[in-house]
Amino acid sequence: MARKDIFANITAADGPRPERKATPGYANRGASRSMISSLSELAEKAAIADQALVGEAVIELDPSLVDKSFVSDRMGEDEEAFNELVEAIRERGQDTPVLVRPNPADKGRYQIVFGHRRVRAARLLGRPVKAVVKHVSDVDHVIAQGQENSARENLSFIERAAFAHHLQAMGHDRRTIQLALSIDGALLTRMSSVTARVPETIIQAIGAAKGIGRDRWLDLAGAVEHPDALVQAETAINSEGFSGLSSEERFERLMATVRNAAKPRRPMRPSGSWQSDDAAVTAEFKGTGKTYSISLKSKEAASFGRYIAENLERLHAEFRKQSKS
Repeated sequence: MARKDIFANITAADGPRPERKATPGYANRGASRSMISSLSELAEKAAIADQALVGEAVIELDPSLVDKSFVSDRMGEDEEAFNELVEAIRERGQDTPVLVRPNPADKGRYQIVFGHRRVRAARLLGRPVKAVVKHVSDVDHVIAQGQENSARENLSFIERAAFAHHLQAMGHDRRTIQLALSIDGALLTRMSSVTARVPETIIQAIGAAKGIGRDRWLDLAGAVEHPDALVQAETAINSEGFSGLSSEERFERLMATVRNAAKPRRPMRPSGSWQSDDAAVTAEFKGTGKTYSISLKSKEAASFGRYIAENLERLHAEFRKQSKS
């Protein structure tokens, strides 16, 4: 698998770098695959990540000296899952070390490659964090971070797409991004299609949306291309009560908003009213395409209506004459 090659590059001191090959992990997992199969695959990837650190020197670091990665691969934090991790570490300690590298921008400090939640838990518990320290390039950093977190955390489609977008904005090529996410070129293109059309402010306002898949996000991306829909979407994310919804509920509300905005509106039809100078007769008229109705209201409505009916031929002739002129 690609992950073995990645960690071989990180842990090997010398020797040629093996060729990296992308694995279509996420792209090949669809709704038709069973949940058991998916969980087994994630467990296998996590085991490979653990084995990659076996035999490496593990040291204890003060978590206050450890900085977060230079690129985020997740949107928000599942506090319930994090609290479970904290309790597990409190009871039995930290089972798996994190991987850090010397912070290239701050001597004496470290930067997380993967293991953000374990570092946060150690900081919360006031205890050292077990870590492996490696000199890792930026490219190997993002690949290791992306693949390890994909194995340990069921990242949603939009979290992966946002991660890919950030890597692309930082100048990383498609090959590196595909390796980091274990996806093929076709899926990366779809991810880019979403992040190119849906503004980042809207994506962040919705959040991880774990239950929303690729096709729904592509639908949203197509809908917000309508100018009115985009304006209404930006208004919706700032509306009262929006942030209090769950991530999936925020997506559904926004999807309904932009769909309504993107629907073609019926053209305005001529309508209005008229009143005689002496206010004796009031008329209301409405046009609906090929029909036009006039409603008369007054004591003289019946007699005035008969007068119009009796003079329709003359009125129509005057209309045709005026139209031609």
